[in-house]
Amino acid sequence: MKRHISPRLIAVATIVAGSLACGPALAQAPRSYILSTATTGGTYYPVGVALATLAKVKLQTTEKIDISAISSAGSTENVKLMRENQAQLAIILGLVARNAWLGKDEFAQVGPQRHLRGITSLWANVDHHIQRKSLTKTGTLEDLKLLYGRKYSIGARNSGLESLNKFMFPSLGVDYTKFDLVYQGYGPSGDSFSNGQIDGTNASAGIPVASVTQVFAKSAKDATLLEVTDEELKKLDGGTGLFYHYTIKAGTYPGLDRDVKTSAYVNFLAVNDALPENDVYLITKTIYENLPFLYNIHASTKEMTLERAMSGVPLPLHKGAIRFYREKGLTIPAHLIEN
Repeated sequence: MKRHISPRLIAVATIVAGSLACGPALAQAPRSYILSTATTGGTYYPVGVALATLAKVKLQTTEKIDISAISSAGSTENVKLMRENQAQLAIILGLVARNAWLGKDEFAQVGPQRHLRGITSLWANVDHHIQRKSLTKTGTLEDLKLLYGRKYSIGARNSGLESLNKFMFPSLGVDYTKFDLVYQGYGPSGDSFSNGQIDGTNASAGIPVASVTQVFAKSAKDATLLEVTDEELKKLDGGTGLFYHYTIKAGTYPGLDRDVKTSAYVNFLAVNDALPENDVYLITKTIYENLPFLYNIHASTKEMTLERAMSGVPLPLHKGAIRFYREKGLTIPAHLIEN
């Protein structure tokens, strides 16, 4: 069921970072923006709260820019919230943003979402294909077919995870309609696996994923992470160029005693094109002048560097972000500049 997020449900970030320095003030009217994230069990929410808090501490007093983070169903709903101006910024999965920009797949009925612009890449979303050891054979994604007829959590409805899985599985020759589908977010999926209510799920998020830690802490002897072979990676990418191999190191999760070669792809921070150039410039500048603050909030943000800021962004950058990157001497790829 789609969830309407009213202003009364907006959760304002409360982390205090009083040691951050402030810049000169501008005489402008206050601007309040909403940053939409995802469910609280993944990586989007804590990182979104951190980004909103950073902007609030650095920009609210001096520049009158206030950002508040809210939870949502995830990437697909975030596009809708931005289209309806219920959110002005959002963390979005690269594949979902690509489909939105082109008006494909889940966006075929509403058409191209040309209000979207990019600010920066954030971190890699890493696939964690969790499956019961007793229901595996090869240890690769081929084993997903062993779950036909069994309960599988494909992600919360209207989430980026749901869209991702429904994109990947057909490319692999996996018919997800043969699963007994369950639509749950990360935390509930972890609980359901540990309680024996589902036999598999894909927790795709920045490492470490809280729900995966929970599963392996409770059920390490009964859970395994499936590997992604070179051939499977090529198939699931489907020619988009968005996916690449990623190794989950042994010890990342309780009881995980081996490296796991899986797939990953970029998440990025999106913004409505209507936001003023200077506001987006200041937001981008604030992020990259305060990366240590973000690094201390969630380990996944340590992948963020200025050199990788534009890597994997699937649609044009906002003019404010372009202005900042050019000031830093970076070359903007032609496909990231609006025609």
